Amino acid sequence: MKTYAYGFPRIGKNREFKKAVEDFWNNKISEKDMVSRVKSLEQVIESTYNKYVDSHPSGEMTFYDKMLDTALMLGVYPNKGFSEYFSLCRGKNALEMTKWFNTNYHYLVPEISSGRDFSCSWKKIEEKEKDNSFPYIIGGFTFLKLSKGYSKFEFRDILMKLVKPYKEIISRFKKVHIDEPALIYELSREEIGAVKEFYNSFSGLDKEIYLFTYYDSVDFLKELFSFPVKGIGLDFVHGSGNLEFIKKNGFPKDKILVAGVVDGRNVWRSEISLKKSLVEEISGCASEVMISNAGPLFHLPVSLDGEDGLTEELKASLSFAEERLKELSLLKADIEGKGGGEEWHSKLGGDGNWRVRERLRKLEERGVKEKMPYLERKDIHRDKLNLPLFPTTTIGSFPQTGDVRNMRSKFRKGLITHDEYSNFIKSEIEKLIKFQEESGLDVFVHGEFERTDMVEFFAEKLEGIAVTKNSWIISYGTRGYRPPIIFTDIERFAPMTTKEILYAQSLTEKPVKGMLTGPVTIIAWSYVREDIPLSRVAYQLALCLQDEIKDYIKGGIKIVQVDEPAFREKAPVKVRDWPGYFDWAVKSFNLAVNVSPDIQVHTHMCYSEFGEIIEHINRMDFDVISIEASRSRADILESFTRIDFNKQIGLGVWDIHSPAVPSREDIESVVEKALKIFSPENFWINPDCGLKTRKWDEVIPSLKNMVSSAEDIREKYQKEK
Repeated sequence: MKTYAYGFPRIGKNREFKKAVEDFWNNKISEKDMVSRVKSLEQVIESTYNKYVDSHPSGEMTFYDKMLDTALMLGVYPNKGFSEYFSLCRGKNALEMTKWFNTNYHYLVPEISSGRDFSCSWKKIEEKEKDNSFPYIIGGFTFLKLSKGYSKFEFRDILMKLVKPYKEIISRFKKVHIDEPALIYELSREEIGAVKEFYNSFSGLDKEIYLFTYYDSVDFLKELFSFPVKGIGLDFVHGSGNLEFIKKNGFPKDKILVAGVVDGRNVWRSEISLKKSLVEEISGCASEVMISNAGPLFHLPVSLDGEDGLTEELKASLSFAEERLKELSLLKADIEGKGGGEEWHSKLGGDGNWRVRERLRKLEERGVKEKMPYLERKDIHRDKLNLPLFPTTTIGSFPQTGDVRNMRSKFRKGLITHDEYSNFIKSEIEKLIKFQEESGLDVFVHGEFERTDMVEFFAEKLEGIAVTKNSWIISYGTRGYRPPIIFTDIERFAPMTTKEILYAQSLTEKPVKGMLTGPVTIIAWSYVREDIPLSRVAYQLALCLQDEIKDYIKGGIKIVQVDEPAFREKAPVKVRDWPGYFDWAVKSFNLAVNVSPDIQVHTHMCYSEFGEIIEHINRMDFDVISIEASRSRADILESFTRIDFNKQIGLGVWDIHSPAVPSREDIESVVEKALKIFSPENFWINPDCGLKTRKWDEVIPSLKNMVSSAEDIREKYQKEK
């Protein structure tokens, strides 16, 4: 029995990747030093692989995004060095960014123009093979399926144009690892025929191709098994259909089955004895089996080492990326009769929180009271808020400067008192309210200076959720976050955000939004116990948020924003599985905000293909939705023409993931395009997302342009009227 692993997180135990690249961006180190530091991290990852498993791919490291790397390898964009490379990541020419399947990892979306030719243009992968590894490549089908800019009628022709450069890449090596996760989608017969034709083109190469799918089962395994490849990787954790198919139909005797049996997406320890039984069942269907992780490991933190803040029971129930490699080693030893995995299993147990479960039971008995219709609420809000046409606002966070991070670090280390830290946060809020007054914004925020992260902050204040010290994973590029761990029923014992929000409101006559993270996003950006139904977790979180909004209302807050950027992300990969998910996802949001018609409810979404789920979004009980539009060139607008949308919308006019300051012309062009669809009375103007990662010298001119543009558009509309 051989072991194989792939997708190890690039971030590093101490975020070495982030520090190396961002130090280069900030001119603290040279290009040569950045490359050297990233290469050193790559060597650490390779040694970690070698410690536990028999083989792994090479060439997995990227300086920002693997889809962009693939686009450069295929000649979609010119390779002119790091300046050009990073301009596609975060400059004025930055590519659209969206979620990688139903995960919180974001990738850059290549744009494939009609009639484009491809060439093998950038030798990212070293041609020197290593004994125990082989090069990693994103497959042509997945690359094209996740790109944009072409019509579906061109798909097959463009895919066949990719044959030549892929042949050239594959021909350099004895064996290659090709990731094709897009094969798990519900594909048309035309798409299946196209991908089959694409891979059949490699039949004469006499190379060992290992083709990997993950995140779900493949619907056309019979055709996939006919591809001229040496091995096929299947997910047996999240793809139950894979096991059902091979049990019924077997697996080709001339191919290696790379069985994904340890979870690459969640952190709960594998039960080695159960995994052994699964491998034995799989081995009965195939002549040669390698055991592997079910999906890339970059969805997990690097290692449990140093997480001494977790309870012993919880820590002994978890596996991060390095522990997953260890599980493969233990599983191999157990299968070979050497033992060692007997004690490797979750230690969690218990009956949960009876108070929370009783509250849910009563809720289910009486149902959720229907909220006042939107158009009636709109009249109430118009009178209470008295906002101008095209009101301006921001999404929530403002720059977290070195001073903010330094004071938070001192407070957490006990170097300053609670009162000292609280007074510092108050002073930051005071400065921000004054800045917003001077900037001319219409609806304010308090800045979120007290918050580390939009999910972790709430996790720290809720019972039933644990947070970590150093368990970072990458969300996009160099951006990392620490997912909380939901290990039992969730309860709110005290207000979580009310103190800061009410203080901000006391400083101004302008409305200040109460800022909350929605239940779906908290779930999506956390690790959740797999034996607890997600719907139950969502409703528990919704009740906590509902209690928080009640406290806002008591304090005089008139607007609340419940962010749900992960609403599309958390949806199952296969559309046929959507109804069950969207049923509880919509209900949980509506339960959270079902408090009073007097408070205007905003929600925010960004960097996902929301057009695909616009009908479900329209069922959410918000009054205003702010949504990303600048990177996608306002492509989302067309989706709203397909539904009866009569609520208000704030279209993102400034890409906050780029340091580039948006011009007034850029902002006004997005707004003018949108006003062909939305009425001026229903239109807000705001950035794409929160401003936490931006610098003040970028924020100040950008907001100035945004507010000035809104004033010009307001004046123009009033004159025309």
